[in-house]
Amino acid sequence: MRHFGHIAPEVRQRLFHREPCEFTAGSPARLLSAALGATLYSPATRPRLADDILKQTGRGVVSMVLCLEDSIDDADVAAGEENLVRQFTDLAGRVGAAEPPLLFIRVRTPEQIPDLVGRLGPAVRLLSGFVLPKFTEERGMPFLEAVAAADTASGRRLFAMPVLESPELLYRESRVETLEGIFRAVDKYRDRVLALRLGVTDFCSSYGLRRAPDMTAYDVQIVASVIADVVNMLARADGTGFTVTGPVWEYFRVQERMFKPQLRRSPFLEGQAEELRARLIEHAMDGLLREISLDQANGLLGKTCIHPSHVLPVHALSVVSHEEFSDAQDILRPERDGGGVLRSAYTNKMNEVKPHRAWAERTLLRAEVFGVAREDIGFVDLLAAGIPT
Repeated sequence: MRHFGHIAPEVRQRLFHREPCEFTAGSPARLLSAALGATLYSPATRPRLADDILKQTGRGVVSMVLCLEDSIDDADVAAGEENLVRQFTDLAGRVGAAEPPLLFIRVRTPEQIPDLVGRLGPAVRLLSGFVLPKFTEERGMPFLEAVAAADTASGRRLFAMPVLESPELLYRESRVETLEGIFRAVDKYRDRVLALRLGVTDFCSSYGLRRAPDMTAYDVQIVASVIADVVNMLARADGTGFTVTGPVWEYFRVQERMFKPQLRRSPFLEGQAEELRARLIEHAMDGLLREISLDQANGLLGKTCIHPSHVLPVHALSVVSHEEFSDAQDILRPERDGGGVLRSAYTNKMNEVKPHRAWAERTLLRAEVFGVAREDIGFVDLLAAGIPT
């Protein structure tokens, strides 16, 4: 699989200075954690789940979470488990040697993990891991132990993605202690933790809050403070940190069919980029685009999505610009190991080698999985090319 792999090769060649790399579920964890992109959530009870997965594969989705937790009623858990097993078996018989997206199951209890792995049988080859809800050190360790045991029992490499959403993490008096405990837990199982996910909806619910469609998570100060502390303690660039993904965007009033008449006027929207951007903003897309940009500015990579229309904007804004790529390459040239300051190739900024090194390394990893746009290609061009005809 690869990002933008659903569009024609000749179109990718016109869009990208360097195309996104190919990867599989067996690729190194460092690569997969950066490649998660827009992780699309789906209730495990959907009756045509296998069809949905195949459909989204053809629309550019590379990671999905099949949810047995908050997205379904308590009374539907058993039915959801049965449906998951049935749909995985169906999917395994249809994909052959091809790979579906990276598939994760969001469970409610640690006991579900070995139970589901056993019930999946040979279809477990399609499973990449589990999403662990309301993660703290005390509640999370049994989940991590269960993932490790299921990995050994099945012979399938299984990852964990803890969700940081508990009230203890939100409350000021317990936040630092909770974060320290979370770090101890995930550090112990570092080789199994693919990414940490932020559950901002749960944070807001603790105070009866809900952000409006023209506001980002960073406009809700109590939420922004949690994100800052999570990044501070769990996403450091010194080798101790983890990939932390962006929070869910709840609104999906703007659907792809609303874009198509505008996006299909020409292959690369010559001279229409600003006009189209304005129209997208008029349709309440601006909040999502701003939040994705702020996610990246605050050290987050990837995003939880609950609607397919969110996937392409996340991926389009994750592509590395030609200017970013140029700066990162200059900073990481071997002859720059001693440090120093140099003028950028675009002659619009100074690149300070030592302070910007971690940024450059992170940027080149993102460039590997999302690609590098050509110098004259922007977000709107990538969005337009990615929407299925």
